[in-house]
Amino acid sequence: MAIPITPHEKRKLGDELSEVKGRSLWTDARRRLFANRAAVTSMVILGLIILMAVLADFLSPYSYEEIDWDLMTAPPTWQGFHIFGTDGVGRDLFIRTLYGARVSMAVGVIATTVALTIGVLYGATAGFVGGRVDNAMMRFVDILYTMPFMFFVIVLMAMFGRNIFLMFFAIGAVEWLTMARIVRGQTLTIRKREFIEAAEAAGVSRPRMILRHVVPNVVGPILVYVTLTIPAVILAESFLSFLGLGVQEPLTSWGSLIAEGANELETAPWMLIFPAAFMAVTLFCFNFIGDGLRDALDPKDR
Repeated sequence: MAIPITPHEKRKLGDELSEVKGRSLWTDARRRLFANRAAVTSMVILGLIILMAVLADFLSPYSYEEIDWDLMTAPPTWQGFHIFGTDGVGRDLFIRTLYGARVSMAVGVIATTVALTIGVLYGATAGFVGGRVDNAMMRFVDILYTMPFMFFVIVLMAMFGRNIFLMFFAIGAVEWLTMARIVRGQTLTIRKREFIEAAEAAGVSRPRMILRHVVPNVVGPILVYVTLTIPAVILAESFLSFLGLGVQEPLTSWGSLIAEGANELETAPWMLIFPAAFMAVTLFCFNFIGDGLRDALDPKDR
């Protein structure tokens, strides 16, 4: 004889079953990521910096190229809303720092996208095909690793001029090597899985298997590495701008502002402090987010 169950007991049983029901990797990863205070705080701070960069024209009454000869190297003050002070020709440092954030972030995102596209496709192809093709492709990567790629980027910038879009793609084109190695290693671990064998038995072509079955299953390590590549690219752009090979005036980036501030450190330290602080905070945020993603996507913690 069946024992009647009250509506309250049904609801309680349903809640217990929903808790027992398995959760996907992405659900668990999102829960662990948002439980990481350092990562969440970094996402909030990074979001605020990006929002300030996007709304820069509304946050300051000045233009990033507006010169005021009467306020050269003026210290930070609320009078006239020069809260970060001015540079050597009287341009407002606050608006220039935000414009520098635009350029540096754009370099980081676009160059990382270029590196991501090349590295993922190259590494997934090498790992999936295997054999002599894999050996040849990875030996090519080893050879490229021995080349001084920063020197290669500098030569490109010197030959074709300081074109900001060329810099985006030049940096991205030399940052894909590590990405290719990571994706290739992950591909080797999954290419003998049952779903790959089922796709082969179904007659799915290799390019389709790589794009539809291999790449989606290596997204976790890719996301973690992307958060580490963006700061590396920002640092590379800053180094080029520090050498005078970055963006052209009057446009600026954090690297250009830091180079200008370093020359005026003794007389106008604020020219170095503010852009350097923004850059340091951004790099720390990306690293904390990367650490949070790595911990959240670790299947051993499920």
